[in-house]
Amino acid sequence: MFSSVDTIWVLLGAALVFFMQAGFCMVETGFTRAKNAGNIVMKNIMDISAGSIFFWLIGFGIVFGDDFAGFIGKPDIMLLGDSVGGDSYPKLAFLIFQTVFCATAATIVSGAMAERTKFVAYLCYSIVISALVYPISSHWIWGGGWLSELGFHDFAGSTAVHMVGGVAGLVGVFILGPRIGKYSKDGKANAIPGHSLTLGALGVFILWLCWFGFNGCSTVSMTGDEAIASASLIFVNTNLAAASGAFTACAITWIKYGKPDVSMTLNGALGGLVAITAGCDAVLPYGAVLIAIIAGIGLVFGIEFLDQKLRIDDPVGAIGVHGICGAIGTILVGVFAIDGGLLYGGGFRYLGVQTLGVVAVFAWISIAMGVAFSLINKTVGLRVSREEEIVGLDITEHALASSYADFATNITTVSEEAPHVPVAVSGEKPKVADGVKMTKIAIITRESKFDELKNALSDVGITGLTVTQVLGAGYQRGHAEYYRGAPLEVKLHPKVRVEIVVCKVPVSTVVEAAKKVLYTGGIGDGKIFTYNVESVYRIRTGEKDYDALQDEVY
Repeated sequence: MFSSVDTIWVLLGAALVFFMQAGFCMVETGFTRAKNAGNIVMKNIMDISAGSIFFWLIGFGIVFGDDFAGFIGKPDIMLLGDSVGGDSYPKLAFLIFQTVFCATAATIVSGAMAERTKFVAYLCYSIVISALVYPISSHWIWGGGWLSELGFHDFAGSTAVHMVGGVAGLVGVFILGPRIGKYSKDGKANAIPGHSLTLGALGVFILWLCWFGFNGCSTVSMTGDEAIASASLIFVNTNLAAASGAFTACAITWIKYGKPDVSMTLNGALGGLVAITAGCDAVLPYGAVLIAIIAGIGLVFGIEFLDQKLRIDDPVGAIGVHGICGAIGTILVGVFAIDGGLLYGGGFRYLGVQTLGVVAVFAWISIAMGVAFSLINKTVGLRVSREEEIVGLDITEHALASSYADFATNITTVSEEAPHVPVAVSGEKPKVADGVKMTKIAIITRESKFDELKNALSDVGITGLTVTQVLGAGYQRGHAEYYRGAPLEVKLHPKVRVEIVVCKVPVSTVVEAAKKVLYTGGIGDGKIFTYNVESVYRIRTGEKDYDALQDEVY
C-alpha cells in the first residue's frame, strides 16, 4: 500500500528538481553574451524535453531494470515491464523524480559548450546522454550495479549526475575548441564576460533553493523518525555547503585579485552544493562545511587551470563546478562519513571505493561521449561557422534578432529649455558674443551614471542636454581588471555622450560638477572634452549665439 506522505515527498522533490532547469537557464544565459541568450533558452527547454521522452522510453529501465553482469539494467521500453518503483510510492512517481535528475546531467553540458555549438548537435547529444550514457553509469551506482555492490556511496548524485555532466562537457569542449577571441596568439586567456550577472545570481539562488529537493527529497520517504531526522540533516548540510563554498571562493578571489570576484563566488555556492550531494546524508554539519571549503579551493584553482593552462574554454564554469567539485565531494565521503569514513576509524577501504567509482565513471563518460561527439561532428557537425559565431547564435540558429527586443537602458534626452543644435567647432581663438565666451562640453561616461550626471548639471544651472548612446573602448596600463581570474580584453562597452553648450555658466563649474559625480577610480569613468564654438543658431526664431542659448518657453 502506498504512503501519501512518501508519494507527496517524492513528487515535491521532482517539482523542485524540475525547476532547477530554470536556474541553470538563468546561470548559463547570464554568464554568456546577449547575442546567444535565445539559443541558451532553447537548449534548456529542449534538454528537459529530450530527457523526459528518452529516459521514459529506455533510460529508466537501463538504470533500474534487472541487473545484467553488474553493468546494465534490463531495458523496460515505455515502462511496460517490471522495472522497480518503490514500496511506498508508485513507479510513475519514481519515474518523474529520476527523469529530472537525468535532465540535470544533460543541461550541464550546455553551459560548458555554450556560444559555439550547433543546435542540432546539442539535440543529438542530449538524446544520447538521456537514453544511454547517463543510465548506464547510474545503474552502476543506484540500480544494483557493480559499484553499489562494492559499497560506493553517492546519495543524490555528485558523481551519478553532476560529474557525468561535467566530464561530458569537458570532452565536448576538448573536441569543440575555444570561442573565437578567447585566446591570443601566444596562448594567453582573454576574459569574455557574461552580459548579466544579475541573471546569473538569480539562477544561483533558484538552484540553491531547489537543491533542498535534489538532496532532501532523495530520501524518498518522510515516514518514521529515522527518515525525518535524515531529511533534516540533509537540509542543514546542503545549506551549509552552499554557504561555505561561496565564502571560500569569495575569500580566495579577494586575496588573489584584490577584489572578490562575483561570478566565481556564485560558482562557489554551486560547487559547495555539488560537493555535498554525494554525502549529504552521511556526514555531520562540520563535515559538510569542510567538504565545501575543499571543493571551493579546488573550484577556483581548477577553473583557472583549465582556462589558462589547458585552454579549456568553459563560459560558465560548468566543468569546474560539476566535474571537479563532483569528484572532490564523492571522494571525501570516504573521509568524513560518520559510518566508515577515514576520520572515524574506518580505514582506507571506503576512501578507495569512492575513488575507484570516480575514476570508473570518468573513464566511461570520457569514452562514451568521445565517441558520441566524434560521430556528431562527422555527420551533422558540432560547431557553427566562424561567421555564425561572431554574429551570434540567436540570429543564425533561430532567426531571432535579439532576445531583448524593445528592452534597453532608459536614457532620456532632457530639453526643458532651448534644445542645442549641432554646432561648428572653431580653431584656437574662442568666439565671444556680447562679451561672453561660448563653449561646447562633451562628456562620455557610463550609462549607469547618467541620472547622477543630469542632476549634478541641473544643480549648476544646466537644463538643456543632448544625449546619444555610443560605444567606447580603452586600455589603462598598470590597472588590469579581471573576470574569473583572466584579464579583461579591450572591447566595446555601452556609453553615453552628453553634449551641452554654455555661455553664462563657467566651464570649470560644469567640469568640476561632472567629475565629482562620475569619479569611481575604476577604468571607464569616462572623459570630458571642451571645444570653442563658432556660432549657434536657433532655427525657429533665427536668434544667434548668446540669444539662441537663452531659455525658451514652450
